[in-house]
Amino acid sequence: MADQRITIYTPDSQLTSPLKMLREMLRDLIVSRELAWRLTVRDLSAQYRQTFLGFLWAIILPLANTLVWIFLSYSGIVNVSKTSLPYPIYVFTGTMLWAILMDAVNAPLQMVTASKSMLAKINFPREALVVAGIYQTSVNALIKIVLLLIALAVMGIHPSWSLLLLPIGIISLIMTGTVLGLMLTPVGLLYTDVGKAIPLLMQFLMYLTPVVFAMPETGLPAKVYQLNPLSPLILTSRDWLTGLLPEYLSYFLIVNAVAMLLLLMFWIVFRLAMPILIERMGN
Repeated sequence: MADQRITIYTPDSQLTSPLKMLREMLRDLIVSRELAWRLTVRDLSAQYRQTFLGFLWAIILPLANTLVWIFLSYSGIVNVSKTSLPYPIYVFTGTMLWAILMDAVNAPLQMVTASKSMLAKINFPREALVVAGIYQTSVNALIKIVLLLIALAVMGIHPSWSLLLLPIGIISLIMTGTVLGLMLTPVGLLYTDVGKAIPLLMQFLMYLTPVVFAMPETGLPAKVYQLNPLSPLILTSRDWLTGLLPEYLSYFLIVNAVAMLLLLMFWIVFRLAMPILIERMGN
């Protein structure tokens, strides 16, 4: 007879035995990989099966955003300062990278919300939902990058050796987005306003990040852009993508180190909060 996993529930908090909790978290993370992949295949199939343009939707929305900002810039409605790349390329790469970050932020809450009925009926590692969100974001990011490289080649931008470092930038965007998503998920399950507010918040943050605007050089805007931890992620990933020399590599590494610590912290919060949230959802 195959061994069956036995779960014992006690009134004691998991925080009283941190090493044991970390071992259980790692075990559940490993166990959840197969289920996460099955959920990813299911959701991606549903996402693209009934669409005429299919995978092109991964690039259509960032492209539409790009065209809007190109029109605003060249018509003189918005005065955009000089960028390190031709402005169409600068804004197109920026919006595509931002779309990857957005997908990562939305994924945890969307996956958990879509699985409410399953959570109430089936006992499985909750980490599977987070991992499935990361898988799904990664697949969509790969589609975006492939289509983006094709578009850049048409625009006359050809990859250099720095393209080999781009996966590091994409991983950092997905990791940071997952941290933000995990931070918002417990509250988002209690109040649906959070899910509706995320696009508004991210739109506001986009204007404080060098996505469609260049880094300001002086004044308060320059300090805001420089202190924004998302700035080095977008700038460094864009530089690797287009063959430029990264100017904020040190800051990029610091942000990633902090993001890894926050990922562990919010993973613990997510793990501790889920039983309580599942009970409340069942009532």
